[in-house]
Amino acid sequence: MTFSFRHGLIATMTASLVAAGTVAALAVNAPAASADTGSVYTSSSPLPAGQNGDVVKSQPSTYNGAKATRIQYLSRDNKDKQVAVSGTVLVPDNPWNGPGERPIVAYAPFTFGMGPDCAPSKTLAGEGASDMVSGFQGGFVNALLGAGFAVAQTDYIGPWVEGSGDHPYVIRLSEAHTVLDVIRAAQRLPGTGLPANGPVGIAGYSEGGSAAAAAAELAATYAPELNVKGVYSGAPPADKAALSKSLDGGMYFGFLGYALIGINQAYPEAKLMNLANPTGADLFLKARQTCTLNAVFQFMYKQSGSLTKDGKPVSSYLSQPPFDAIVAENRIGTVKPAMPVMVEQSPMDDVIPAAVGKQMAKDWCGKGANVQWKDLASLTPLFSHALGMMTAPNDAAEWLKAAFNGQAGSGNCGRF
Repeated sequence: MTFSFRHGLIATMTASLVAAGTVAALAVNAPAASADTGSVYTSSSPLPAGQNGDVVKSQPSTYNGAKATRIQYLSRDNKDKQVAVSGTVLVPDNPWNGPGERPIVAYAPFTFGMGPDCAPSKTLAGEGASDMVSGFQGGFVNALLGAGFAVAQTDYIGPWVEGSGDHPYVIRLSEAHTVLDVIRAAQRLPGTGLPANGPVGIAGYSEGGSAAAAAAELAATYAPELNVKGVYSGAPPADKAALSKSLDGGMYFGFLGYALIGINQAYPEAKLMNLANPTGADLFLKARQTCTLNAVFQFMYKQSGSLTKDGKPVSSYLSQPPFDAIVAENRIGTVKPAMPVMVEQSPMDDVIPAAVGKQMAKDWCGKGANVQWKDLASLTPLFSHALGMMTAPNDAAEWLKAAFNGQAGSGNCGRF
């Protein structure tokens, strides 16, 4: 591949990001649609009685090449409180040609934002905020559907379901719960033709990579009845302490802002906002309304020390109580997955240091897990994290296909 081609690719990517950021900015500032009491985005209080993964309500949705149904289902947050979560179940029009029954793959979306219109179940249906990121989400879903898998896509917890509060971004327990419960919901949804106890898999990249990895760790205890054949985790932000340093002052500072919103939502007792100065409080309020690209462009290169009362960076607080315990609880790599896992990341990742994902994989190896590590192909360090989303979907689909065929292999622990 020539340098001129790479340069052209980067220029095209940059222009697309700028244009998409403008669209996202307009979309998140548009008036919200009026509430529909029958919508999966409205919920009752108290919630109806039910088990984790029970479908509360469902509605037909639209997606090319699949029968799509939007759902609201029951799950649990990080404090084990029952919550209503939205998502989509997609059954491809093409038949399943593999062995046994059609598998269901839980798709854990990558970072899509905090605003009510950012939810993937909306953007996949051509609604809500639309930006380049929603197109990448569709690319991942298409790869899974193209392999013949049914897809159970979660929106995680967030303000898209009224009364749910902010999105607990990259919070280990809540995201694992919502990923595992969306599989249960797909199995219980009437009229899909999907098996109630057939083979399942999990796939995600970036935020979705950590959600998939967390689900791999919790599956045996939280959802032991699920027949999980394999989990794909791409570029997982498995160590929040490391990311608090690598993101600070960089192009993707907005993701650090999202992580702080997530901590504030999941651990209100930590009183995170007491640390913020007026500038920090204002950024917090603005970030809560953004989708991904708008957050990237609006907050790039900010320094967290300019947002705190005493001028200290966020990383300095995360090593002190009560935040050190929060960081420890959300670190992934401490529990052995019971199924084969593939972890994949670009060595030149410009958002999440490759050492973070590799350390998670090594930690699992140390516990005796079946882990396959693979370097994700990269053309250039610039936008390598985003460009990885062009390769990861097919890699995930092919590896899961092998796992469903009983050919996941024994991994490559000790060789990476």
